[in-house]
Amino acid sequence: MSKSLKLFLGISYILILFFFLYLIFSYVEVTRLDDFLYYKESQIHLEKMIGKNLYINLLIFFLFCLVWVSLLGFGSPLLLISGILFGKWIGTFISVLSISIGALILYSIASFFFKDLVFNLLEKKFSKYIHLFKKNEFNYFLAFRLAGGLGIPFGPQNVLPVIFNIKKSNYFFASFLGFIPMFFIWNTIGSGLNEYIKQADNFSFVSLFLNKEIYLPIILFTIVMSISLIIKKKIFDDRN
Repeated sequence: MSKSLKLFLGISYILILFFFLYLIFSYVEVTRLDDFLYYKESQIHLEKMIGKNLYINLLIFFLFCLVWVSLLGFGSPLLLISGILFGKWIGTFISVLSISIGALILYSIASFFFKDLVFNLLEKKFSKYIHLFKKNEFNYFLAFRLAGGLGIPFGPQNVLPVIFNIKKSNYFFASFLGFIPMFFIWNTIGSGLNEYIKQADNFSFVSLFLNKEIYLPIILFTIVMSISLIIKKKIFDDRN
């Protein structure tokens, strides 16, 4: 593939991303973001909309996630939204499935169109891990996902495995299983936020964080992050 074609595809990719972001934020009333009533109104509207046809809305969210993640979108907002819209159980399932597939699409795009670029940007920095992934790419990539991607932002985290040349089946299933613990926590927080907005008359950080639907998943989040640091140290750092 010629450099000019790759450059054209790369620029097109970036333009599509910014257009997609513009469409998303054009529906948000920025001037009312500090108005708690705005969130209560939105919550009521969303519950009615989701309740009318759950399966259609799950499909829309699924397709939205595919596009968002494949365009290097970050994951945390999606997880909060899925928890708010569908609750912690359904939200966890649909977000794990859709984001795993979206990440696979991004990985496939990067492998096909931008392999040289990814190698030039990332190989030198992460070359110390290549020999680990060659030993057992599934187990090490699963550990990589469970460790939160070693602190790498979500978009680059999905592209990084290009330098390891991971099989697509291993990429998908390791991502799917590795995402579950943290995704469940984020969806639980999203579901808790939804319940808080539904019940509260005014917003208060104190009452928010004293809500067990919020502080329990935050405690669990802290525990999982501690475990992730241990995984990072034992599996990756100690083998540099």
